[in-house]
Amino acid sequence: MSDSPFHTHLPRNPKESVAFMLVIAIISVNTIPVVIGGLTSGFTLAMWTGLLQMMPALLIAVVVVVLLTMKPAQLLTSRFVRPGDSFRAHMVLHTLCSVLLISLVMTVVGTWIGARRISTEPLEQFAHLWPRNCTIAFLIEALLAQPVARQVMRLHHQRVDARAALAAA
Repeated sequence: MSDSPFHTHLPRNPKESVAFMLVIAIISVNTIPVVIGGLTSGFTLAMWTGLLQMMPALLIAVVVVVLLTMKPAQLLTSRFVRPGDSFRAHMVLHTLCSVLLISLVMTVVGTWIGARRISTEPLEQFAHLWPRNCTIAFLIEALLAQPVARQVMRLHHQRVDARAALAAA
């Protein structure tokens, strides 16, 4: 167990890491494309129902991209934060680095999934699409998905630690 007062906010083992990632991915896939789609084509019921049909493919794509960008995001984060920096500094910078890398890929792949075809369109419009997509993703990750996932971990660890304390007593 870590000496950090925030050790309860993050996964402690691979099983918890999967749960943590899934909480973030589910929240992200259910909010980020809705906001982006709404800004692109209008917030309509048709847009939302169309996105619902694509959610499984988007969820798989997000999980794969998160796994592919995890190490590079950690390396990038380590260039800016130091061990003595606050938990919040680590979390905000890690979120920023992760979103930066994930949004680079998902701006293209997400457009392909949404259009249901592979084309050069997202590459041609990348300079226009990516800054907006990255900003939306960062705000949702920093203000909603990551805090909810950390709260889920905190509550889970409180239960696990309480059971361990009872068993040790």
